[in-house]
Amino acid sequence: MGQNIIMGTLGKFWVLLAALMIGVTATSQSKSDMKTKEIRTLIVDGQNNHEHWPKISYMLKTEMEKTGLFTVDVARSAFTWQGDDLISEYKIEGLPETQALKEPKADPNYNPDFSKYDLVVCNFGWNAAPWPEKTKKAFEKFIKKGGGLVVFHAADNSFPDWEAYNQMIGIGGWGDRTEKDGPYVYYNDAGELIRDTSPGKAGAHGPQHEYTIEIRNTEHPITKGLPAKWLHVKDELYDRLRGPAENMEVLATAYSSAEFKGTERHEPALMVLEYGKGRIFHNIMGHADYSVEGVGFLTSMLRGAEWAATGEVTQKIPENFPSENETSSEKFQR
Repeated sequence: MGQNIIMGTLGKFWVLLAALMIGVTATSQSKSDMKTKEIRTLIVDGQNNHEHWPKISYMLKTEMEKTGLFTVDVARSAFTWQGDDLISEYKIEGLPETQALKEPKADPNYNPDFSKYDLVVCNFGWNAAPWPEKTKKAFEKFIKKGGGLVVFHAADNSFPDWEAYNQMIGIGGWGDRTEKDGPYVYYNDAGELIRDTSPGKAGAHGPQHEYTIEIRNTEHPITKGLPAKWLHVKDELYDRLRGPAENMEVLATAYSSAEFKGTERHEPALMVLEYGKGRIFHNIMGHADYSVEGVGFLTSMLRGAEWAATGEVTQKIPENFPSENETSSEKFQR
């Protein structure tokens, strides 16, 4: 009888141990699945004063998918503006035919299903026609509930009359933005962050040139491990950006030199923001295809996109990342 009790106890022990092992395995598999889960991404585009925009959407989709982290769709407005030839040259499979116009025109049926995605990348630009109200509300809801957003270059010129969008991007330019929209934001030579409420128009840049990016927060997941200073390829350097600048942190700046008709201030180049539960990454770089080919731009974009979607960055910094004195660029290959 004692032997039966011992055997019964051992049997229960092994059953319990097996259950624990199954639980641990399931948990490990769950964590593994989470780590390997692809980030469902949507690029929104269609109207942009920067004529390279169709090629840049194609480039970003290609480069994001090459990482193995992202699956990327594109939602394009039915009416497009600028970049007519590049739309056909850099055709994205699955997109419906669009109509190229000489002036921006609102697409009343533009209504992407944001709920299907983890991340949105905005490649609209200056003077883009407004989205339908229903679409704007759906987008605001998507971000507030925890969706990620990447805004780069001319996307911070877009939609000046959309209050929630201005809150999402933090600071922007052009589009009749003035002191009514919020302060100028920049660093001074003493390393102090300035919120300047003086009157004036928002948005300017001098001639394109190479410029140095200076990291202001070396511990943020996006910038951690990057050189403290690195030389960006030929691009526009936005300055005099202003806006609500709420829940915003400047991760990196670029000095706007008087030599290139600049402000002689350290202007925000990389920023992160919160809007509700959503995370936003804002990058002023990316004017043209040759700017996007810069390893510094692309690395910061990909890392910023991953962070906006997940709150983490797993991507390694490439060995050919630029140094303080030398740019680095890779010719785009389809």
